[in-house]
Amino acid sequence: MALPYPKVHVIINPAAGQDEPILNVLNDVFHPAGVTWDISLTHQSGDATRLAASAAASGVDLVAAYGGDGTQMEVANGLLGTGIPQAILPGGTGNAMAHELKVPINLRQATELIVNSPQRRAVDLAKIGDQIFMLRAYTGLSADAAASREQKDKYGQLAYVQAGLKFIREVPEVHYRAIVDGEVIEGEALIVFILNAGSIGGVMGMEIPGIGDVDVSDGFLDLYAITKGMKPLRAISKYIFHHGDAEGNTPHLGVYSWKGKEITIEADTEQDVWIDGELGGKTPITINIMPQALEIVIPA
Repeated sequence: MALPYPKVHVIINPAAGQDEPILNVLNDVFHPAGVTWDISLTHQSGDATRLAASAAASGVDLVAAYGGDGTQMEVANGLLGTGIPQAILPGGTGNAMAHELKVPINLRQATELIVNSPQRRAVDLAKIGDQIFMLRAYTGLSADAAASREQKDKYGQLAYVQAGLKFIREVPEVHYRAIVDGEVIEGEALIVFILNAGSIGGVMGMEIPGIGDVDVSDGFLDLYAITKGMKPLRAISKYIFHHGDAEGNTPHLGVYSWKGKEITIEADTEQDVWIDGELGGKTPITINIMPQALEIVIPA
């Protein structure tokens, strides 16, 4: 069988969350298969986008990214419009896009996809200003409340749990105004997500039923508002669930959702905006869907 990608460039984020012999694994898979490959390293935010664009212009067949979701997002930014597909080599703490596309979390197995699988999936991307994101944008969580890089390195997924529990106990609701394809939605919420793909379990420190059933290739964004105390937003919406015990040990949460191709979020009090886990600006924001804008290697 002919190699699906004879010439591959791998962008490696050396600060990603895993401790493993990356180059040894890549060479063990690529060399016997006859793949021509080289690497570049990121050192700061924005490097992966620049390196991906440069690799695409050099004539490679595929750009692979080793790192977490932030690294995957940056590489996608660099490949947009080039026609060059992307491969995910999961190396982060959450690896949500890998889970979404059923890419193996094991590095060797993920690398073997590049050699063995010609299958690709065209995925939607989302645009907020000049920034492209793959998974999610959300607001309502301050930089102080988020899990730090040091916490994630020390505790892994437990860092998200600690941050999530603190958030639910201590963070007040904010009055939001959203416009979804022209429909105006107003109300108080703890946190507002605009999802293109992936679960939000790692963000809140818990898996919330009904969130995460998001199709990365459907041409729509999914807006979710999480409220405390079941207070309804002043709009017709799809109400999902509530939970919490009678003693009040866990706050009652309400979750409401909408779908749209263009979503604007405003808040009475300016809020931080997080894009695929990285701080990306302040409200107000407007996000647009980019249907099936990038192809990613998936299992055959």
